Amino acid sequence: MYLFLAFLMVPIIEIALFIQVGGAIGLWPTLAIVVLTAVLGTWLVRTQGRMAMGQLRSSFQQLSDPAEPLAHGAMILFAGALLLTPGFFTDAAGFALLMPPVRLAVYRYLRSRITVAQFQMGPGSIQGRHYPGGADKPDDIIDGDYEDVTPGKQPGGPSGWVDGPR
Repeated sequence: MYLFLAFLMVPIIEIALFIQVGGAIGLWPTLAIVVLTAVLGTWLVRTQGRMAMGQLRSSFQQLSDPAEPLAHGAMILFAGALLLTPGFFTDAAGFALLMPPVRLAVYRYLRSRITVAQFQMGPGSIQGRHYPGGADKPDDIIDGDYEDVTPGKQPGGPSGWVDGPR
């Protein structure tokens, strides 16, 4: 229901703002502002996106929780989509999402509404696991293959990969 209202209300708000701003400053300045915000928004999204990617790489290298950098990256991506959409309302929302304090507030709100059942990563994530045979470390696990050697079962000939005796 909320998504339907958003798809209904956002275009109405944008049209009303275009009419108001266009009536106040004229057609060409209004179009120039729309193009300028798209260009400025693209540049800001690129710079903020690079910073978010650096933070994400850093969290992976330090084996820390990547949820916050991923959320910031997703919000920057969404801000870019809003900034490329022509309109003053979507531009205002897009520019707001490009501000780190706003993204942090949105992240904290979303984090309070979402429950993570389990999260494991890195070398410490194997704690509490029990392996068959009493092995406590993954180094104690030996991987092997087997071959059925049931009596009376004869191989059918060469495998087909090589030309063997026929």
